[in-house]
Amino acid sequence: MKNVRVVENGVQAKEAIEQFLNRGYTKDEVYLLAHDKNRSKDLTEALETKDVGVSEQGAFDLVANVFRSRGDELRSKIESLGLSGVEAQQYEKELDQGRVLIVATKAG
Repeated sequence: MKNVRVVENGVQAKEAIEQFLNRGYTKDEVYLLAHDKNRSKDLTEALETKDVGVSEQGAFDLVANVFRSRGDELRSKIESLGLSGVEAQQYEKELDQGRVLIVATKAG
């Protein structure tokens, strides 16, 4: 099961994350993505969310992302969290506009 929120800034991201935590998700089940790598990294660290890594993407996709455009990399990460290719494209467009994507997902 996954839930997705698109927010405008770090304050709204923090609020969305707190709402997911109040609904029973753990910090290890909440992911944050932004189009700018530094913004994504800074917000992920500041808000203590999980980074999309090997366990979500698999080693091949993780290595392939080194050679992908940022848009392709983001779509790959979004899909690795269980969203469809169409959803990944839609959310990547939101990220292009400077928004932040919060995904809460439970295994199973």
